[in-house]
Amino acid sequence: MSGIPRTGRVLDVACGSGRHLRLALARGYEVTGVDRDLSGVADLEGVPGVELVAADLEEGRPFPFRSHTFAGVIVTNYLWRPILPDIVACVAPDGVLIYETFTVGNERFGRVKNPAFLLKPGELVEAVLGRLVPIAFEHVKLGDAERIVQRIAAVGPEHSWLRDPPEISERHQHNV
Repeated sequence: MSGIPRTGRVLDVACGSGRHLRLALARGYEVTGVDRDLSGVADLEGVPGVELVAADLEEGRPFPFRSHTFAGVIVTNYLWRPILPDIVACVAPDGVLIYETFTVGNERFGRVKNPAFLLKPGELVEAVLGRLVPIAFEHVKLGDAERIVQRIAAVGPEHSWLRDPPEISERHQHNV
């Protein structure tokens, strides 16, 4: 979360149990979580800096944050293509999008087999182009949980990393 501007709010889409909400909150961010079922984050109700929004993002209503922008937007293990452009659009000009979910090929591992919920090759990159700048992208098999995912980190056109990228230490570099 080091690339998320400190002055902004973080949105966790399909927040579930609030793993990312809780991490951002612990790091000093104000947070917004949206999910159709907020029971996994009920303990955060009324906590200062926390906004919880109950919304079924798949029922055809407008995306609840169309008029908002966020310093950070996090989406994991969730795909509903009709709102993908809205998710990308709510990243602030100096904000960060972190998105990871299942991709084609994952169906052989059992969980998430429906093609409607599996990204096509390169789909996350295509989704951000024109609005955000991809700074990291992977299409990988994660052996620990036997799943195939795409993940992207993309920034708004005014993000400081585009002028001054973060340094990566030798021990964090790896060969592909």
